[in-house]
Amino acid sequence: MDRENALGEFLRARRGLVPPEDAGIEPGPRRRVAGLRREEVARLAGVSADYYVRLEQGRERNPSAQVVDALARALNLEEDAVAHLHKLAGPRTRGRRAPRRERVSPNLMQMLHAWPNTPAVVLGRTLAVLACNPLGKALFDGHAYSGDLVRLVFLDPDARDFYPDWDRVAVNTVAGLRASAGLDPDDPTLVETVGELSVKSAEFRRLWARHDIRQKTHETKRFQHPLVGELTLTYESLTVNSAPGQQLVVYQAAPGSASEEALALLGSLTAGDAPEATPTKERQQ
Repeated sequence: MDRENALGEFLRARRGLVPPEDAGIEPGPRRRVAGLRREEVARLAGVSADYYVRLEQGRERNPSAQVVDALARALNLEEDAVAHLHKLAGPRTRGRRAPRRERVSPNLMQMLHAWPNTPAVVLGRTLAVLACNPLGKALFDGHAYSGDLVRLVFLDPDARDFYPDWDRVAVNTVAGLRASAGLDPDDPTLVETVGELSVKSAEFRRLWARHDIRQKTHETKRFQHPLVGELTLTYESLTVNSAPGQQLVVYQAAPGSASEEALALLGSLTAGDAPEATPTKERQQ
């Protein structure tokens, strides 16, 4: 991560992902760059090529909101990425905050207890599992990295078996990590996570370089669970206003489906486990 030029790094990565034809530009046989050239982005955004170059190089750091919107249109950014770009273009707060631990409130853990038939987990800023109810624990249990969903996807030896749609899960996980991490590149937990995964996983390294931004909101996801077989679950991700950066993720199976039966079976098979909704670990952020 280029901590000093986050805006320029983002612009470079995103223009490299825009096919010229999507911007109405004929690629031509001699084109040697992936995506759009700098001058093409500048033209599409209605700014001078020199100004755009300064943005990418970090010599200009605070473009106006109108320019940011024009750049977002030129780069075909989705809503979450547009919001991220606006934040990158704003004044950066200097000074490092004191490290603090991510703790799940007693009220939130009590809420997890109230859903015995629904897997639920609380995720931290880097998508580590901070707390879960018994069925949420059972859903992700049995892996080397059951308590850390990013490491589970990219470092766990059975991740591709557990997630039948692993490619899509990997893309969304990295995009969600970037969205969750926000504008705090000095967060020690984020630095540690990205550093380790970049060294150990070429696929994570490739996806991180894309700068995809996508909030974890709702999705249908398939699991191949070692105890009950295939599960198709939808989830809703809710932000925890009392603890910025935390997300409550609740999974459900369609009523009357085979997945609902399998989820009930999973609950019965793990009923002897400790019925707790306590933090899996305390994370420093």
